[in-house]
Amino acid sequence: MPPEDSALSKLEPLARSVDGHPYVVDEHGRRILQFDGVTIQSQMALAEPDALELDYTRAMMGFLLFHPEPRHILMVGLGGGSLAKYCLRRLPETRFTAVEIDPEVIALREHFGIPPDGGRFSVVCADGAEFVRDCDDAPDVLLVDGFDPGGQPRQLCSAGFYDDCHDLLADGGVLVVNLMAADPRFGLYAARIRESFEQRVVIARADDGLNRIAYAVKGGRFPPSRAQLLARARELASNHPIGMMPLAQRIQHRLAQRTERSADPWDTNRAGRRRS
Repeated sequence: MPPEDSALSKLEPLARSVDGHPYVVDEHGRRILQFDGVTIQSQMALAEPDALELDYTRAMMGFLLFHPEPRHILMVGLGGGSLAKYCLRRLPETRFTAVEIDPEVIALREHFGIPPDGGRFSVVCADGAEFVRDCDDAPDVLLVDGFDPGGQPRQLCSAGFYDDCHDLLADGGVLVVNLMAADPRFGLYAARIRESFEQRVVIARADDGLNRIAYAVKGGRFPPSRAQLLARARELASNHPIGMMPLAQRIQHRLAQRTERSADPWDTNRAGRRRS
């Protein structure tokens, strides 16, 4: 449990929503952001507000295996700010910009201990797809984790959006997208990412099995070798106690499967390359 004088513990949870507005609920020492009373949008341990509670957020940090020292991270979708807080604490030389379309979500930042805007951190209230299209500050890492009460907004998973992500990233930059495995359009979204990034993509599962995380690399050498991935995971593990080695192994497994399929002249399981 958090200390009795914790500022976070003194904030009262907000009333439950009946019409899709975000709200906060405290349960068993955790603070949860929800829209509908069913799906967890973000989760924070009150005793460790900068920790990554949800499996998929830890998996999204896998971008470090491809780009361990990003200068600037841009994120679409603020939620409870878990990834932003973690990066600000663990990557002290990195600047972080979060783009969130819903002002009601931004208004909850105090409940999740999201720091105020400053030299290294800023929150922008804007449509993420429009921001990515019009931005002129190329990030090294682009995290896409935008969901609304209806799921993943169409403007954040269109072919044009993924093209814009590729165009915006700095050379060698990494796009990381949180996808839901149960979404019937999952295969289509994955195919769009692959086409926008010229097949320089690997998709791995999060530990919970519900999420799939796509890592797409612009330029540079791809894919990394097994030795490179595992060596980098060992280097990162001391500062990032979030299961870097198991994640690197899952990514390597998927890369190996990808190589086997590309080498198989009889493989016809490459559906979904149409763009719309």
